[in-house]
Amino acid sequence: MFESEVQIRVRYAETDQMGYVYYGNYAAYYEVARTEVFRRLGIHYKEMEATGTMMPVLELKCKYIRPAKYDDLLTIKLFLKHKPHGSRIKFEYEVYSEEQTLLNVGETTMVFVDMKSGRPTAIPALIHQKLDGYYSE
Repeated sequence: MFESEVQIRVRYAETDQMGYVYYGNYAAYYEVARTEVFRRLGIHYKEMEATGTMMPVLELKCKYIRPAKYDDLLTIKLFLKHKPHGSRIKFEYEVYSEEQTLLNVGETTMVFVDMKSGRPTAIPALIHQKLDGYYSE
C-alpha cells in the first residue's frame, strides 16, 4: 500500500456563511493531495498530458464527519490501497484537523484516457515504475 500526506490551511474564501469549509472544496483538497503526492514521486500531470494521456475523475465519493473552519491546518492523507491496474487508479483520502480529529473521508477513481481518441488507455509505465514497489504481488 502507498500512503502520503499534505497539509492545507483553510482560506477564508473556502468557507460558507456558517464558517465551515464549503462542501465542494473537499474535491479540490483531494486534487491538491493527488498532485503534490505525484509531484513528490516524480510524476507530473503536465508532462503526462504532453505525452497525450489525461486523467479525468470517473467517480468521487465524500463523507463529511466534522466541519473544518477558516484558518484550520488540515492534513490530507492519501492512500493507494490497491496496486493500480488496467486504465484506472483509485485514491482514498482522510482529512484531519490539527488535533488529529478525523473530519472527512473520500475517494476518487481516475481513468487514464488517450487525449486523441478520448478512449481509456493503459496506466503509463512511469506510474508503474514509481508505485509498483509499494505492493507485494
